[in-house]
Amino acid sequence: MNILIWIIFGGLVGWVASIIMGTNARQGIFMNVVVGVIGAFLGGWIMGLINGQELTGFNLYSFLVALLGAVILLAIVRAFRRM
Repeated sequence: MNILIWIIFGGLVGWVASIIMGTNARQGIFMNVVVGVIGAFLGGWIMGLINGQELTGFNLYSFLVALLGAVILLAIVRAFRRM
């Protein structure tokens, strides 16, 4: 059941991040899930370095941290595609 929640959460985060970054038209649902899950790990890692707290559970703070990581991930991908 946990993996299903991660997939749904990742899809939602990836979708919102793709809207913010303007890549929604090029991404499908699979890429939204991938971006959301990887973004959650990236955002959690970054916030762990900044404030030393680990994320637990699915709440608004976790969503915002995952969204931050997903937006950073999409910005990195965009920068490498332009090279």
